[in-house]
Amino acid sequence: MNTRRPVAILGGQRIPFARQNTAYTRATNLEMLTATLDALVKRFNLEGQRLGEVAAGAVLKHTRDFNLTREAVLASQLAPQTPAYDVQQACATSVETAILVGNKIGMGQIEVGIAGGVDSSSDAPVALSESYRQLILALNRAKTGSERLRILAGFRPAMFRPSVPNVNERRTGLSMGEHCELMVKQWGITREAQDELALASHRNAIAAYDEGFYDDLVVPFRGLQRDNNLRADSSMEKLARLKPAFDKTSGHGSLTAGNSTPLTDGAAAILLASTEWADLHGIRPQAWLVDAETAAVEYAGPNAEGLLMAPAYAVPRLLERNGLSLQDFDYYDIHEAFAGQVLCTLKAWEDADYCRERLGLTQALGRIDRSKLNVRGGSVGLGHPFAATGARILGSMAKQLMLHRNRTGKPARALVSVCAAGGLGVTAILEA
Repeated sequence: MNTRRPVAILGGQRIPFARQNTAYTRATNLEMLTATLDALVKRFNLEGQRLGEVAAGAVLKHTRDFNLTREAVLASQLAPQTPAYDVQQACATSVETAILVGNKIGMGQIEVGIAGGVDSSSDAPVALSESYRQLILALNRAKTGSERLRILAGFRPAMFRPSVPNVNERRTGLSMGEHCELMVKQWGITREAQDELALASHRNAIAAYDEGFYDDLVVPFRGLQRDNNLRADSSMEKLARLKPAFDKTSGHGSLTAGNSTPLTDGAAAILLASTEWADLHGIRPQAWLVDAETAAVEYAGPNAEGLLMAPAYAVPRLLERNGLSLQDFDYYDIHEAFAGQVLCTLKAWEDADYCRERLGLTQALGRIDRSKLNVRGGSVGLGHPFAATGARILGSMAKQLMLHRNRTGKPARALVSVCAAGGLGVTAILEA
């Protein structure tokens, strides 16, 4: 019978996150992921080493990048004998890659691996229109010249209109922001509360940079030194002047460009290992990846739940399995797809009826100490390259736990929660 071994997070690395169409307009997913892997390789002296595996992925990916992570490994300073593969679970991608790599370490199948993610909204794939694509496929199948002429006769100039990618939900046709508008209306989340959380996201991140917290986590890339979405001059007054971004007609829209994540380019990765591997290489773990839980909700139909509410379901199962309450954490990092989505989740955990009827609990999970939430900034301030955000959170939280342990001499625990498109959610417990 297999006994699970502890899984150590040794450290994280990322490039600065850049708003769409700014510093990384010409940077590809492959270039950004390779730069991030090499930064991790340099930090931990992994040049030429064969690791157990590397798992990463991207949400917006060109067909040429069908083997993106493997190509990044081959372009990096890692040994080419290092296996690699792609994963895609929308915004939760690199939390999922950490779980996959961590589970293999825990089972003793590998000793060390890298988990990460990358996304470029600037270099998003642009596809042919469906009618033009079908015409080309039909031409390829044609056997005779007359068949080809007949097919070409069906060509129309309008077929050249490209199919621009979007992240709207296929089952509803609504964007994530439109879904979140429905959620905040359902839960009665005010515009002011959303703006307050958004402002804290910027201020906490800026303070972290000023304190040097990100000095060894973020490596310069393409001339960028830090995340360029951060606004040191942001204020409640400025946020209040922004117009609704998703519900522009009802007069009741509360999600704006200021309290929502921007489209972002970037990459992040973390190094995970067994205790034995860490000891052999003289590296002290920053934190332990203790456990994880995923969930999914039905977001279309008679029993529809809010699109981004899946973490509300995952967390109670995770807590029960580990004998913990929601208050048994020193830090919480809840991914801010939107400030309103975070507030909906927190309010759901505080609602006794919701916890009984939806989550199957006997009572509300209760409130958390908001001063422990996203203490080094969140996705609204830092930016959100879809597949990279999970690794950004895990890398930062592992360091935060290490600093807490070093400062107080006491163990520390963190809860990580990431919502994702498709009604998905991934959560994890970290300890130091």
